[in-house]
Amino acid sequence: MITSSNMFFGERWNREMDSEIKEEVPVHEEFILCCGVETQVLKCGPWTNLFNEPRANRPKLLIFIITGNPGFSAFYVPFAKALYSSINRRFPVWVISHAGHVLVPKGKKILITSDDSNAPEINDIYGLQGQVEHKLAFLRTHVPKEIKLVVIGHSVGCYISLEILKLAPELPIIRSFLLFPTIERIAESPNGRIATPLLCWFRYALYVFAYLLLKPWPEKIKSFVIRTGLRMMNLQSEFSVLNILEPFCLANAAYLGGQEMMKVVKRDNETIKAYLPKLTFYYGTIDAWCPMEYYEDIKKDFPEGDFRLCEKKIPHAFILHFPQEMADMVADWLKDDLSKI
Repeated sequence: MITSSNMFFGERWNREMDSEIKEEVPVHEEFILCCGVETQVLKCGPWTNLFNEPRANRPKLLIFIITGNPGFSAFYVPFAKALYSSINRRFPVWVISHAGHVLVPKGKKILITSDDSNAPEINDIYGLQGQVEHKLAFLRTHVPKEIKLVVIGHSVGCYISLEILKLAPELPIIRSFLLFPTIERIAESPNGRIATPLLCWFRYALYVFAYLLLKPWPEKIKSFVIRTGLRMMNLQSEFSVLNILEPFCLANAAYLGGQEMMKVVKRDNETIKAYLPKLTFYYGTIDAWCPMEYYEDIKKDFPEGDFRLCEKKIPHAFILHFPQEMADMVADWLKDDLSKI
């Protein structure tokens, strides 16, 4: 789980990011209605609509990134671009926001397809299970069935990735990478013990505070505050991150976080066992959301699994500080799979 403090109080930004990756990797931003909810999709590569591509020109594989919470996909762009470059730009890399974590900026159009309008409404779409159904609906309506999938989950995105494997075995997922996976006992983790009372007991007080404080702010002030915060951390974003200060988005992130604390308790060993050959887990050594104890426990339960422990002291919110390092590792893990496509 990525907290707002993670976003604004990081240790360092990766200054070694190749300028060519920053400037020349094409990234297409779309706002769509998915299950009736505004959703941001950021797409690395020249493929913007896979169904409009002639079948012969369609990529054979899509790398699909599911974010942590908050699901502000703009912060994942450096990682997505670095990964796209690390796989020699062979396949598209897409990042999707969580439902309710983005509002369409003024002047931006929402793309609506017939499949989107026919998608079933999801009960409690801003909750944990609703977010799973939201991602499933997107994959079913925006990705042709013959295109293979590599799913990369980060933080609670790992829980969502496992749920997708369980609920949609028909999807052609060839690999799933679970980075800093919050898939069990979140409330018992060091950060979880702090977040649980805030997100579960005092959530409505947080809502009122956010609306009273942030709702009256003009967009110019919000932009200034965000630019100042990013500059202080030596961060930059090529897409708007105004949603960080939108009470609606913050309330939905807090609601999802509260459900994580309550519902992500027992590890789904049945799904892990069923799909173990496709799974790679990456645990941190300084991760207060997913302590090393969880790594040791899952490794004992599945000795034949691919469980990796970070040797570089990369923090949970790697997207802010170590996008290139993580992209290089994931690309290396993917080499054998991609060589067969």
